[in-house]
Amino acid sequence: MTFVRVCGADELEEDTPKRVELDGTPISVVRTEGELFAIHDICSHANVSLAEGEVDDCHIECWLHGSRFDLRSGKPDSLPATRPVPVYPVKIEGDDVLVSLTQES
Repeated sequence: MTFVRVCGADELEEDTPKRVELDGTPISVVRTEGELFAIHDICSHANVSLAEGEVDDCHIECWLHGSRFDLRSGKPDSLPATRPVPVYPVKIEGDDVLVSLTQES
């Protein structure tokens, strides 16, 4: 699995998504509840950025229609979204946040 640097760890604020692009793929990187998550940045219901939404209880909420996605699995737990969004492996090495486009299962 290949990991690529997407940002510095000091660029992430707790519960504030950061939009990054990795090989043309939009990703929201989120630090919450002492963990890091990387989730596809585009809502599966509407073509909008999840990074503009709010993070709460290990979920990210789409700002447009209110669908909430679990940061651990990408699964929606509220309508109108019914399809999950991909989640990606993420880790910190030194001061760097690294993400792999290989999806976690």
